[in-house]
Amino acid sequence: QVQLLESGGGLVQAGGSLRLSCAASGRTFSSYAMGWFRQAPGKEREFVAAITWSGARTVYADSVKGRFTISRDNAKNMGYLQMNSLKPEDTAVYYCAANERYSLLASLYDYWGQGTQVTVSS
Repeated sequence: QVQLLESGGGLVQAGGSLRLSCAASGRTFSSYAMGWFRQAPGKEREFVAAITWSGARTVYADSVKGRFTISRDNAKNMGYLQMNSLKPEDTAVYYCAANERYSLLASLYDYWGQGTQVTVSS
């Protein structure tokens, strides 16, 4: 079992930045790939970014590429999502997730946090 807890969400103006954190506990976090997903009201959960267990590989949704950066610190059991140049359409609840396999598919992730709200005003 891996427990995940997101933090760092909030209200920001368009063009601003936020850094989301994901604190992991339980089984060895460094054994798991990590992903960030988001869900806006009335929409399905969508992929944002993922990183392998070592941090060697990352992948991003086209909508956030060049603006968001996923990273991790296995020594601290932490994952991060740096979000720059935020847009109103980035408004959503953001979730971190962990899985043994590196994937873009939410259905393949076994462990999820409770989510943190990000609101971008225009």
